[in-house]
Amino acid sequence: MTNMTLAVPDDLMEVMKKHKEIKWSEVARQALNEKVNELRLMDQILSKSVLTDEDAIKIGKIVNENIAKRHKLK
Repeated sequence: MTNMTLAVPDDLMEVMKKHKEIKWSEVARQALNEKVNELRLMDQILSKSVLTDEDAIKIGKIVNENIAKRHKLK
């Protein structure tokens, strides 16, 4: 198994130190595993997509404009 070092903010570390009963490396491993599974699923879905990056940007702009109109942000 490969080791990984990461930095956490001091305030987060303070809380983690108060809960020594928790195996924080296991929490991190589970979170990383969940994210990797999400990425794998996304890659699988996108592998069948014919949408180009430009198409996605155009659709995103339309969605953002409509949300802004609905919430009267424009």
